[in-house]
Amino acid sequence: MADFIIAHLYPELMNLYGDRGNIICLQKRLEWRGYNSYIEAISPGCQIEFNQYDMIFMGAGSDREQKLVVNELVHNCSDLKLEIEQGLPALFVGGAYQLLGKYYESSDGVQMPGLNLLDFYTQREQNRLIGNIVLAASLHGQPFTVAGFENHAGRTYLEDKEIKALGRVISGFGNNGEDEQEGIWYKNLIATYLHGPLLPKNPILADYFIEVMMNRKGITFASRLDDHIENFAHEQIKKKVLG
Repeated sequence: MADFIIAHLYPELMNLYGDRGNIICLQKRLEWRGYNSYIEAISPGCQIEFNQYDMIFMGAGSDREQKLVVNELVHNCSDLKLEIEQGLPALFVGGAYQLLGKYYESSDGVQMPGLNLLDFYTQREQNRLIGNIVLAASLHGQPFTVAGFENHAGRTYLEDKEIKALGRVISGFGNNGEDEQEGIWYKNLIATYLHGPLLPKNPILADYFIEVMMNRKGITFASRLDDHIENFAHEQIKKKVLG
């Protein structure tokens, strides 16, 4: 059996709103399929070899933590961009999502440089966009819904119209509360404002990452799990939001 290694970037800095649950979800779903997986926590000061990992994950953080992380990752920007372009699976949530763009605004209105990996930017408003959210998305040409919880003051705007959003907002705010888009889905990178965490309530997305990880190792993804509990949780959120 193959082993999988997931890099958890700066968990002591970027872990708001229970985002670590995404890592737990992936690890358990791999285990239930009979595979070993290891979570490697990347701390400040560590040298990162992105090509040694099967997936990378980073959660949300406050302004102070975001600034520290940018200063850490700026030296690895080109390597990170290369691996993303080559299809490395990655999930970036909340503040980690904002760091991928050209810039984001801090709580005091200061424009902070991002990693500039993708063509978007984030402005900040006084009022926060908070609440349950439901998206319409598609995978392999098949429609599905994404359910989650958002809590952000940033308004993210995609400047490159070729960048695909994670989904279209059915109910909620999304990237900016204006254009009915939420998140980014670029190659095998998903960046989103959805917390809660995202993957336990959306097994389709969890298995998407696992399928990509397996395929990159030459393993055929075939087994399906009994997701009736996960799907029930998903449907309860939809029922609460949509009625």
